[in-house]
Amino acid sequence: MTAGTPLAPYTTLRLGGPAERLVTATSEEELVATVRAADAAGEPLLVLAGGSNVVIADAGVPGTVALVRTRGIARERRPDGRVELTVQAGEDWDAIVAGAVEEGLAGIECLSGIPGSAGATPIQNVGAYGQEVASTIVSVRALDRRSGEVAELPPEACGFAYRTSAFKGRDTHVVLAVTFALEPSAQSLPIRYPELARELGVELGERVPLHEVREAVLALRRRKGMVVDPADPDSVSAGSFFTNPVLAPEEVAALEARVAERLGPDARVPAWPERDGRVKVSAAWLIERAGFSRGYRKGRVGLSTKHTLALVNRGGATTAELVALAREIAAGVEEAFGVALRPEPVFVGHEW
Repeated sequence: MTAGTPLAPYTTLRLGGPAERLVTATSEEELVATVRAADAAGEPLLVLAGGSNVVIADAGVPGTVALVRTRGIARERRPDGRVELTVQAGEDWDAIVAGAVEEGLAGIECLSGIPGSAGATPIQNVGAYGQEVASTIVSVRALDRRSGEVAELPPEACGFAYRTSAFKGRDTHVVLAVTFALEPSAQSLPIRYPELARELGVELGERVPLHEVREAVLALRRRKGMVVDPADPDSVSAGSFFTNPVLAPEEVAALEARVAERLGPDARVPAWPERDGRVKVSAAWLIERAGFSRGYRKGRVGLSTKHTLALVNRGGATTAELVALAREIAAGVEEAFGVALRPEPVFVGHEW
């Protein structure tokens, strides 16, 4: 246990003030004990693992920060032939994906290159290139901080939706382990994302060797600065800073009218229909058309030179500077198109 440790080195943004007290948990038992002790003492608690989806305030974090470094993967074959992987929360997510591809287990190959820990994936319902973890999760083992009990939660109790869950934005549970059910196959699940299909040179719905899908996804993410790489200054980010807005039909109509007025009658915002009748639209497209191009910079922070969804710490920045830029961008998009952008990462010690 250490006091006053800066948290910036533990985040992909390299931002964040000190922890009042930092405790490293290397086992599930240590993590549970740390959380229970903090709760019994009435202390604030932050559970931090990969640090890829948090924006921590410059003032730091009072109370205890539990640094999750738990390890372990258990495998079990199901009666339906699928293989269950029960993964401790502190395991590196991309290593899990790489291992699944190597073992010939399909279902998460399109989630290659996403930084962070396995325990964070259900919180955000991590997704990319036509896949999301909710489609493979069969249970989440979590500590209920209200009762102090550990329970296995089925998917229906997790409240999975687009880039969110019942865990996100709430402090009621700490994820300890996640069980994924994957399909034994040398071939991927059907390709569902047009950009990935073009990269692979296949039609939508085709299945492709797992390793080819992983390589294609990594190539796409690298071109966008979305793979953490010490040699790439654009990767000093939290990945996609804003979620793609999901709009009701009448909101889509209003947006299309604003787009036509601002950009001309032939302009079309990239959009994808959702199962509930709503439509998901491209936040990156809206940001760029609102006047914030790749490489846009405000002092020590800016947009990635590769992708307008990533906000980047260019070196020596503060969290306050980054959040000010994010608010400027969101305000610009709302003024131009009447659409409110929402941040994807979790804010710690400050509000959006």
